[in-house]
Amino acid sequence: MIIKETEKLIDEQRKLQVTGGSTFILSLPKDWVTKNELKRGNSMIIREEDDGSLSISPSSLPKQGQPKEAFIKISQTDNPDAIMRTVISAYLNGYNIIHIRAQSQKSLPLKLRTHLKTFARNYLVGTEIVTDTTTDLTVQVLLNYPQLTVQNALSHMSIIASSMHKEAVQALIALDYSGAKVVVETDREVNRFGLYIVRLLKIAVTNSRFVKKIGLDNQKYCLGYHLIVKSVERSADHATKIAENILFLKETVDEGLLNKITQLSELTNTMFETAIGALFKNDFHQAELVIERIEQVYQLEKKVVHYFQVVKVGGVANLRLLIESVRCIAEYARDISKVVLDLTVESVLS
Repeated sequence: MIIKETEKLIDEQRKLQVTGGSTFILSLPKDWVTKNELKRGNSMIIREEDDGSLSISPSSLPKQGQPKEAFIKISQTDNPDAIMRTVISAYLNGYNIIHIRAQSQKSLPLKLRTHLKTFARNYLVGTEIVTDTTTDLTVQVLLNYPQLTVQNALSHMSIIASSMHKEAVQALIALDYSGAKVVVETDREVNRFGLYIVRLLKIAVTNSRFVKKIGLDNQKYCLGYHLIVKSVERSADHATKIAENILFLKETVDEGLLNKITQLSELTNTMFETAIGALFKNDFHQAELVIERIEQVYQLEKKVVHYFQVVKVGGVANLRLLIESVRCIAEYARDISKVVLDLTVESVLS
């Protein structure tokens, strides 16, 4: 498998000079000037970034909209899973056009083409298949980022994850296999938004001008949001595990046990929603309250486990796994809150 990219980075040092005794001058790289079609007398924009550095850009950027392209050339012997991982990595690293091409005029395997197209439609937000031939498959990102900022995408992602948890517990109460299967299928929606947000954050880390466009105030938030996205994804994964364990149950769960599981689930889901709310409100104290509640979760979990010892219950193994997943969601809510503390600590410092 051969990967080729079209964009080149410039990294060189230049010395600061002084003219007229008080004017500081720094020359610009000739290649950069030529690429941006600049001439003597053109206006430039100089911007001071949050970290104290300066960014320089032409007042008009003739090539600013030029897409970033990646070329992935594959042979008949390449592992399809490896190809898929390469496509995902290209998407996450900000490529707008991804070409998957067969080497030596060979055809792309039909199964691979079908899998790639299905994956792009189901998991890569804002993409379309713009070329689909026997030798070439091209995926292009068409979404305008300000239309779906990091916060908007994370909000959608969190709402879906929270709803999955609630619906899984409802499926447990009614022993609704169909409802449990819907929860399992919904997990891919969370993954879609997760991949999209990570893509935005990766671009923002390397391009400070991009930070404002995706709805963040500063590059320093990128790592924190990345950690939170992963915690939301893991929470959705555990909601999926709850649903999957329901599918193995053969009979309705004892009412007393259901009440205890429901109580534990409601506390956990409240923690999760509060943690996300604390993030969007920049609320240090609310995040701290979520962290303090984790002990309540552990105590409730012990009561549920003790119930197994005094009452005979069917499907114990799957119910124990289900309860562990509920507790894990609470722990991810705690992890999200810890990140919120890091992001908002300045609000409580004198």
